[in-house]
Amino acid sequence: MTEVQDPQKILAKKKRIIMEVAGQIHDVVEDSLWSDYQRLPELSQSMLELMADLQQFKQEQGL
Repeated sequence: MTEVQDPQKILAKKKRIIMEVAGQIHDVVEDSLWSDYQRLPELSQSMLELMADLQQFKQEQGL
């Protein structure tokens, strides 16, 4: 049996994941830029992909 999930809960989960990545970017910039700067391209790419997924989801759901 397939469980139907609430689009608002899915949206909240997607936003939470995006905020976690944003927090990681913030931590690098704020605390360890000089030693961890090489992480920024990967984190930035992840952010771009997550945001594109979020926008597509919102469009599909009419949110």
